[in-house]
Order: sequence, then structure tokens, then C-alpha cells
Amino acid sequence: MALGLEDKKAIVAEVSEAAKTALSAVVADSRGVTVSNMTALRKEAREAGVYVRVVRNTLARRAVEGTDFECLTESFVGPTLIAFSNEHPGAAARLLKAFAKTNSKFEVKALAFNGELIPAGDIDRLATLPTYNEAIAKLMSVIQGATSKLVRTLAAVRDQKEQEAA
Repeated sequence: MALGLEDKKAIVAEVSEAAKTALSAVVADSRGVTVSNMTALRKEAREAGVYVRVVRNTLARRAVEGTDFECLTESFVGPTLIAFSNEHPGAAARLLKAFAKTNSKFEVKALAFNGELIPAGDIDRLATLPTYNEAIAKLMSVIQGATSKLVRTLAAVRDQKEQEAA
């Protein structure tokens, strides 16, 4: 179906607005994925705070001009699905990596974070980033471990001084 000029402008504006507020982006090829699987992916994306859109390459190039994701323009070849993470930098990478495991025809092409182009093979750099709550939990466990070790050390020093005094 042919798009009119106004439709194209609207798509560029929508994707550009998503790119301006996004933390990271993932570009993928969704050729061969069934409609029901794509619908499921879009539902999961909405729940995870990820903006997903299938965009024509020329429109995608125009939409990312002047943003941190301009480095992705070379990856806009063939059918292009672009996903922007809005709440957590690793959300889109995590979502599309899991989707690619269950859909063999789905292929991640490239990623971008802070203006840096990341090859698809390095998707784990973003996909394994802990969420805010996971990072806080890890920090708390480290603090708890250090605190308990300090308490045991102080108790051992106290016991040693009591033995010397007796």
C-alpha cells in the first residue's frame, strides 16, 4: 500500500519523537515471522516500556537524524523493525533476544546505546544490564555481606581483648 507524503511525515515525526526520548535502540529483520508472533511481541513490548515499529528504511534514516541513534543508519537494509527502550536501556535488547530464540527467522541486526553502534553479536552488553531493582538488590547483598563480616571481626577483637584481660 502506497503511503502519501503526509503519512510519511507523520511516521517520521512519530519515530523521531520516540528516538529523542529513548535510552537505547535495537534494529532487527522480522521477515518470515508470523502475524500472531509479531502481535505477541508488540504486546510484550508495550508491557516492558519498549516502542516497536516496522519502518521503511528511508523513513527510519530521516527519523534518527540528529539523535544518538544516527549511527544505526547503515543497518537500515531490508525489512526493518526498530525498537526503542524507554524505561530501561536493556529492555528492548532483552525482549528481542528472547523473541529471536523462539523465532528462528527473526534476526537482530544492530544496537545503539549513547551514540555507540553495537554489533548484533554483542547484544548481551545491553540485554544483561540489571534493572534498577536488580542493581539495588545486588548492592544491598554486598553491603549486607560486608556488614556481617565487620560485625564478626569486631566480635572476634572483643573476645580476644576479654581473654587477654582475664
